[in-house]
Amino acid sequence: MRGETFLQSLNDGRTVWLDGKKVDHLPEHPAFKGTLQTIKSLFDMLDDPDQRDDVGYWVPERGRYAHASFLVPHTPEQLAKRSRSFSRWSAETNGMMSRLSDYARSLVTGWYAARDELSKLDPHFAHKISAYYEQARDRDLFLTTAIIDPQIDRSRNLDDERIAERFLHVVRETEEGIVIRGAKMIATGAPYTHDFVLSSFLQFKPQDRKHAHVLIVPANSKGLHIVCRESFAQPKELNHPLSAKYDEMDAVLFFDDVLVPWERVLLYGDPQKVLALRANKTANSLAFHQNVVRYVAKLEFVTGIAFAVAESIGTTGFLHIQEKLGELLTQIEIMKALVIAAETEAKPDESGVLVPALSYIETARNIGTRFYPRAIEILQQVGAGGFVQVPSSVEDFYGPISELMHRYYEGATVSAEKKVQLFKLAWDLFGSPLGARHQLYERFYAGDPVRGYANLYNAFDKERLTEPIWNLLKETSRGGLTIT
Repeated sequence: MRGETFLQSLNDGRTVWLDGKKVDHLPEHPAFKGTLQTIKSLFDMLDDPDQRDDVGYWVPERGRYAHASFLVPHTPEQLAKRSRSFSRWSAETNGMMSRLSDYARSLVTGWYAARDELSKLDPHFAHKISAYYEQARDRDLFLTTAIIDPQIDRSRNLDDERIAERFLHVVRETEEGIVIRGAKMIATGAPYTHDFVLSSFLQFKPQDRKHAHVLIVPANSKGLHIVCRESFAQPKELNHPLSAKYDEMDAVLFFDDVLVPWERVLLYGDPQKVLALRANKTANSLAFHQNVVRYVAKLEFVTGIAFAVAESIGTTGFLHIQEKLGELLTQIEIMKALVIAAETEAKPDESGVLVPALSYIETARNIGTRFYPRAIEILQQVGAGGFVQVPSSVEDFYGPISELMHRYYEGATVSAEKKVQLFKLAWDLFGSPLGARHQLYERFYAGDPVRGYANLYNAFDKERLTEPIWNLLKETSRGGLTIT
């Protein structure tokens, strides 16, 4: 089964640091075991005859199924298959795992799909991306991205040598490839990825040649250090149902003179070409599509918990609670509508690839930065102080005061034990370290939310909206005088 193959592949000599120690036998480490078992079950779906068509597609030339994130869509049916695969994995993880590889895989698939167009940037690009795409697809490679530069001094740029030497850059070129040094953040899923897709959000200047690159770097590269944040994984799933199996580890990457072979150097040395690749509509549309489909699942999860909490304490008949729960439903319907609009108005790119309408996807990503914090706020208001009144463990129901526990924790529509389990689930969603991380993540995973809204404005055809206004005013007369 692919899941077991995936787990075994992680014992490849990579250097992962947690709590000041190098992690050995990653699949068995308590900080990663629950999450990796979750990912294992997702990979296994491709080998299950009852599930593989939900998440994968048949590759005739290889005689096997591949995940649908690798499917290049040319028809509405193929685009819908990609969407269903994102939705299925998201539903299996309640939208709580945003970097299950289908995002980064879609980015690679988009570059592959647009390879002929992108060959204008580099004549070797089509060959490189084709070879890597097929390798990633056929070997079920787990991929993630690392595109943010370290937070050292945001008031400075690459003109400051202190900044330039710490941002990821090329230190020399060799016959085998380029040697890179510096750091990248924040790589979600870094400890258990196979490869990193590296680039930068920097607005490069011509002199920034050594910092301008798009690379694919193996996680077990010599000199690459994966430095993890504190683990939020918990051993007892009964008390921590989300933290026990959904802690997507985030990490900072240190590149201490890492060699990147030329076949993994997609672009290098030309700032404008690197920016053009990063802005490629085909790749961004296919990758960001996954973001929004996953977001629907997460909002549905939060809403389901809020509904269940309200029912368990008998508040569903209160008007102010109904208003809040209705707002959650509105969030879901708006996100669903944007997904439908993006897929319905998909248009072929220059290569004939059917790509979702990016304007709707970007809109969803932008409002999502505000929807999720508001959804969590509503959940907290629905359960109120009840969330801090749950016992330390569900196991207390089987102790010496079991009778009292069942009497005083009982709910309006559920048993005391079920009510406590429900409230612990809700707490794990917003009150635990994992929950706090998710609120921060949803605010910023799509980049600076202020810049996101500004980019929508700057890219919009503003004349389409302002011209009717000026035409109306032009036709307005005051005392027989036409205003021009």
